[in-house]
Amino acid sequence: MRMKAESWQKKRDYSQDELALALEILEDIRRGMDLHAAQRAHPKTDGGGFIPKHALVAVYSQMVASGEWEDDDDLLAKIRMKPTRTLSGVTTVTVLTRFHPCPGECIFCPQEDQLPKSYLSEEPGAKRGVENDFDPYLQVSNRIRALEAVGHPTDKIELLILGGSFSAYPQDYQVWFVQRCFDAMNGVNPGEDAGSETLAEAQARNVHAAHRNVGLVIETRPDLVDKAALAWYRTLGVTKVQMGAQSFDNRILARNKRGHTARETLDATALLRGGGFKVVLHWMPNLLGATTASDREDFLRMWGEGAYCPDEIKIYPCQLLEGTELMAYWQKGDYQPYSEATLLDLIADIKTSVPRYCRINRIIRDIPSTYVVAGNKNTSLRQDIQLEMQQRGTRCECIRCREIRKKRVSAEVLNLNDLVYHPAYAEEHFLSYDTADDHLAGFLRLSLPEDTRVTGIPELAGAAIIREVHVYGQSLELGEERSGMAQHSGLGTRLIQKAESIAQEKGYQNMAVIAAVGTRAYYAARGYSLGEAYMVKSLTHD
Repeated sequence: MRMKAESWQKKRDYSQDELALALEILEDIRRGMDLHAAQRAHPKTDGGGFIPKHALVAVYSQMVASGEWEDDDDLLAKIRMKPTRTLSGVTTVTVLTRFHPCPGECIFCPQEDQLPKSYLSEEPGAKRGVENDFDPYLQVSNRIRALEAVGHPTDKIELLILGGSFSAYPQDYQVWFVQRCFDAMNGVNPGEDAGSETLAEAQARNVHAAHRNVGLVIETRPDLVDKAALAWYRTLGVTKVQMGAQSFDNRILARNKRGHTARETLDATALLRGGGFKVVLHWMPNLLGATTASDREDFLRMWGEGAYCPDEIKIYPCQLLEGTELMAYWQKGDYQPYSEATLLDLIADIKTSVPRYCRINRIIRDIPSTYVVAGNKNTSLRQDIQLEMQQRGTRCECIRCREIRKKRVSAEVLNLNDLVYHPAYAEEHFLSYDTADDHLAGFLRLSLPEDTRVTGIPELAGAAIIREVHVYGQSLELGEERSGMAQHSGLGTRLIQKAESIAQEKGYQNMAVIAAVGTRAYYAARGYSLGEAYMVKSLTHD
């Protein structure tokens, strides 16, 4: 174990004994031993427990880099920490903005000093923001290093910018924040004045960078979305927008001082879809004035002909937190938080109604129980709901529940399906490759707007829009192929070709793609050219 042990020790502060034990554990796993059994067979000599996974990943990486071992994706899968982080095909990096006044006055939102409204310093994502003094460069670069250290690929990054209503921040702050995130992904020097001179330059560098941005997500409010906002989002490189809908009942929205109506949420959702953006809606049961019966009715308003029909949702039950205006209602007996059992029953019921084109990203916020005054304090409610549904014999068909994850497939045995639905002002085609047992290997969102001029964006006139192409399975390095893995097996290209065929048949002249900066080269290789803010391809033949 003399091979480069000194450099490893310097990099991760591992001792010679730890490195030797890590190598022995890896050798046992390669011979077929279970990970935990191998760890127990080689405990630390000082009685300090077992060799952690990140040490195993470091030694594995060095053995592959030195040429002594070949890449072994099965071995890496066994030692990778929290493998589900990249099973959806990309690696998500979350960053938090600094405090800025929120235009909303919601009675349930907490406000901590120096944090954006509704965020708490002990939440995992917010905690990393606080630890890095809300510096975007440090948050991104440190998170990338941490993910690499535990075995996750970081060449395809979905950047998630949290902090309430990003649209409400000054535009110069928005530009600086996003530019420094790109500088970190581009691997430039971390000095205060280092990096790209402009956001456009940083984006151009990222097209072929080591850590390419394949998605950029911001949060905002429905009343802040208009045509001008769409164009601005594309300048920043945004591809997905999260909005707090919270409820689709105007009475409930007013009682909780949301400051917008259900109609504004519908119009904002339709406008974003018209601009090609992926739409994530937050929905909150147990708001002031709601009951379990009204929540069931409200949830169903999200779906159907002419409805919101979001691509993804987050179900965030209202939680009673110290220091909020909602506390006064509770103290007077005018508000009662649902119990854990009530929430579990409610969500297990409504989960069965989620359409196959939608993904449930979260079911409860990861707020430490010490913040919660009364009501549910179980942050692993999602797992309990899954067990409850298994016992009931019911099933959720959302994207997350059907993702192929670790399952190996042959592209030739997948079924291509076209699910057509009609949200407000558009016809949507959810093209998917599914296995015989109904696991989802990849999908494409094709939007056929009723009026292609509604956004006021010139290059979308006469265009159908590819809003998302996503192939599932453990995230692989760009250009890498592995037998039986859905990623890089040509599924994305086939989906694009099918979408182009549908759009041609429907009479659209062009196809536009809301491509993230790091996916421009992918679409360019498939005949698309970069316009002002979209990748565009003519569907007409001379």
